[in-house]
Amino acid sequence: MSSYTRGAPTVFFINSVCLLLRVGSVRASSDPGGSVPFLGGNYDGHPMLYFGREDVESLQGAAMSSHRLLAQRIREAAEEMLERPEDFLPPWSPAQFSARWNEIYGNNLGLLAMFCLLYPHRAGALQMAREYMERMAFFCISVCSPPQVSHTAFGYLYATTGYLQEAYLWTKQVLSVMEKSLVLLQNVVDGSLYEGVAYGSYTTRSLFQYIFLVQRHFAISHFQHPWLLQHFNFLYRTLLPGFQRTVAIADSNYNWFYGPESQLVFLDRFVMRNGSGNWLAEKIRQNRVQEGPGQPGKGQRWSTLHTEFIWFDPSLRSIPPPDYGKAHLQYFEDWGVVTYGSSLPAKRNHSFLSFKSGKLGGRAIFDIVHENKYREWVRGWRNFNAGHEHPDQNSFTFAPGGVPFITEALYGPKLTFLNNALMFGPSGNKNCLAPWEGQVTEVCDSKWLKYKHGPAADCQGHVEAAMEQQGMVFIRGEGKSAYSPEIKVRSIQRNLLLLQPELLLLVDHVHLQSDSPIRSFSAFFHNTDTPFHPTAMDTVQGAFIQHGQDSYKMFWLDDTGGSEKAAIGYWSYPRGYPYNGSNYVNVTMPLRYPHTRVAYIFVGPGVEVQSFSLRGDSERIDIHLSTKDHAYTIHLLTGETPSKPLFAMVIEDQKRKVVFERAASIQERPLVEVEEYVNTVEDNLQHVKPVFQQLERHILARVLDSGNFQKTAERLLKFSDKKRTSETVKRIFALSKKQKGKGALKAGLAENLPDIFTQMEATERRQRQSGMKKIYEDVPEEADGDSRAFVEYSDMRRVRKGGFVKGRRFNEVRASATVGGSHSYGSAYIRVFLIFNILTFFLLLAVLLLRLQKVQTLHNQRCVYYLLLVDSFILLCLYSSCSQSQC
Repeated sequence: MSSYTRGAPTVFFINSVCLLLRVGSVRASSDPGGSVPFLGGNYDGHPMLYFGREDVESLQGAAMSSHRLLAQRIREAAEEMLERPEDFLPPWSPAQFSARWNEIYGNNLGLLAMFCLLYPHRAGALQMAREYMERMAFFCISVCSPPQVSHTAFGYLYATTGYLQEAYLWTKQVLSVMEKSLVLLQNVVDGSLYEGVAYGSYTTRSLFQYIFLVQRHFAISHFQHPWLLQHFNFLYRTLLPGFQRTVAIADSNYNWFYGPESQLVFLDRFVMRNGSGNWLAEKIRQNRVQEGPGQPGKGQRWSTLHTEFIWFDPSLRSIPPPDYGKAHLQYFEDWGVVTYGSSLPAKRNHSFLSFKSGKLGGRAIFDIVHENKYREWVRGWRNFNAGHEHPDQNSFTFAPGGVPFITEALYGPKLTFLNNALMFGPSGNKNCLAPWEGQVTEVCDSKWLKYKHGPAADCQGHVEAAMEQQGMVFIRGEGKSAYSPEIKVRSIQRNLLLLQPELLLLVDHVHLQSDSPIRSFSAFFHNTDTPFHPTAMDTVQGAFIQHGQDSYKMFWLDDTGGSEKAAIGYWSYPRGYPYNGSNYVNVTMPLRYPHTRVAYIFVGPGVEVQSFSLRGDSERIDIHLSTKDHAYTIHLLTGETPSKPLFAMVIEDQKRKVVFERAASIQERPLVEVEEYVNTVEDNLQHVKPVFQQLERHILARVLDSGNFQKTAERLLKFSDKKRTSETVKRIFALSKKQKGKGALKAGLAENLPDIFTQMEATERRQRQSGMKKIYEDVPEEADGDSRAFVEYSDMRRVRKGGFVKGRRFNEVRASATVGGSHSYGSAYIRVFLIFNILTFFLLLAVLLLRLQKVQTLHNQRCVYYLLLVDSFILLCLYSSCSQSQC
């Protein structure tokens, strides 16, 4: 029998140690944000926000090795600032400082600070940074109200001077807003942002910093957020061939306002970890336009260099996505955008096509507003801002061979005709371009889209089909709901069929109601860079642009064989927009009841069109198109209830047949609220108070023996019971004179400090409710909303010491006790039990190794094994508890 247990003690010991190490490694790696260590309020001075004092030397070393290219860009930018400081320093005059959009000052300060850290011996850099901050602070002192001063210029003083209460309130409010936003963002399933790529980079520049900081300082991890997991596609699938321009939907420049190299290295390091983010950042960096259209704006060009340097992980080798080099069809279902041919090298057969037909604000926001989702937080459109969108449902762009042929009109007025969309007339309404009527969201006298009230609030388009078959692409969108119901149309349908990389067919189908007042429609096509010129092919009218030695042409024809001459020109933007205007082609055609179809073809220099004709009936339209190399017959079914289950069929050279079936049409998914969304946010807000309590202890311990102790303690306790504040301060001070040990000091401080943060929340809540009551009395119409939607962060449940807080369904979050010194006592108890259990474990192990080997009773040996097993389990539990409480 003894042979059954020979060697068991050693094996048992090895397995137990391995199990302990395994549990520790699993706990460290289970959190995707494990590479961002949680500090828990234990700061050793400045710097501490993005990295600690211990990281400075490694960052300086990286600037000379793995990060040298990024460091070189930082150095070049900083040297330019140091060479002409008055061009970059904020002006002393408050009037001059606020005379224009002045984000350039804040955007450049981060770069200068990073340069001072990486190159501390550069003469003049630190002096310039100090003067920079003095000027910023002087503006706030001169102009801002006291609360603004405390929340801006002197925010960095909170952690060292005892102004924790202001920092705590500000931090809690920021987390409340951002955590709610991240909950809502879970419904954006495609990783997109409805404001488009340019303004999307504006959002992610800040959002990614927030995600990083809350993991580092509050142990709140969002690195596996479903939107974040898909966001790389938003950057990768919207790039035109050549890596210089992006889809310019909504208010936009030619590419990005901020980054996106910083955002891409963030995604690679903390989310994807496959090298694709580093690869795309490198591609964009190599192909950046330095001069001319597409160059970075002066106010934004350096704004993300410091975060790019901090987040870049050189261990992730740059690797392109697996499908790189092949044209890919991407449908962003929330955004309502389809792209094809993105992120390819600029070559003749690498063409790009995009189409937009979606809901105002994106599917998630639109459905939240209209279906009254998240009713505890959201009160209609007042919680969202779709002002940067454009009236652009059923709009498209086309870049054959990567050359922009039909483009968006960039950051301009919110007018339908500037967005490659249809207008109708005559209209009896007062419109921006009477008698023509555009989409219901267009606005004549504002830079902001109309979206809050009336028909504009219900504006939407819909992508019905987006499919690729045998190298051909078919897209269909329906835009009826983007126009006023007064024009009385049954369908406004736009079909796109990419037959070859340089040959695009577009068909507009308009189905009128019998009593519709409109008699004609007008289509617009834009190019912001190059003017159009008229041309013709027999009786078929057209237009073209000249790009170098190549011509890019378009022709149009309706279903009766008519082809009207176009109006060609340039429309200048009013003053105040960043761009001067756009070149356009305007094709106007008569409308017939019940339906009218107009076909347009767009061809690159590699295609020579020889003939173009069409005819149709009530159900379909047949298009015959011949080029020098191929002959196409296209059958397009436009009816609402067609006899065949097809969208379209293409016959090429009477040999090849390509069919686009209705079975593959797009089905919209219903929006489902995030489960337990209120408690999800509340759970994350519970992480804040323990960190600030730890800071509170550190601050008092730091100034305990100094003359500042009385003043600092009074600041920390000013929200507690006024009658007992001086008494509490005296008690803490007296206790500190008796206790010299560091551990005893912390325990004494924790025991004697009141829970100022809970009292402070209650005081702030009463003040906010009083202020809201006054607002409702002064402005009665505000009473139907809830202005607390994004500022309310009070604890919704009473948390008992050692209890649980109800969180996500099937998941509970341990709430750290925050009353008095229970947190410190709990950690001390766990530490004692852990040490005691380790000693017990080794004692039993020694008994097993030294004494029981001589005993032949198997029963006694098994009893000791069982005791060791139970003790190991207790040891693991204590280790887990100690890890959670950071004992």
